[in-house]
Amino acid sequence: MSIDLGYVTKRLELPAALGEALFIAARAAARVAAKKLRRRPPPRGRILAPGTDTPLWNELVRQVTPLVAKRGSKAQLARILGLPRQRLQVCLKAKSACLDAERTLLLLCWVAARQRGREFLG
Repeated sequence: MSIDLGYVTKRLELPAALGEALFIAARAAARVAAKKLRRRPPPRGRILAPGTDTPLWNELVRQVTPLVAKRGSKAQLARILGLPRQRLQVCLKAKSACLDAERTLLLLCWVAARQRGREFLG
């Protein structure tokens, strides 16, 4: 039994490019933040809160913000992610929480689809 990896690779091509772009932007933001703060990195194993220690999350939120400007789009995104609207608000607007790994990956795919002008239904 063989698996056609060409199909999988094509499907992951755009999210990989988006992930790379997010990484580059976050790395630049992290360098600026590190110069300003001159803080030590958080201890290993601790849960990170959104802020200067989470440049990738900050960049993802920055990419999501214009995509949820239309009325009702945050509610639709919350349904796709399987979250209450208020929890999504806390993550994106209040910036006092992050999503778990699975929902973050779903959000990344949603962003990639929306930036290409497509609907992502999860």
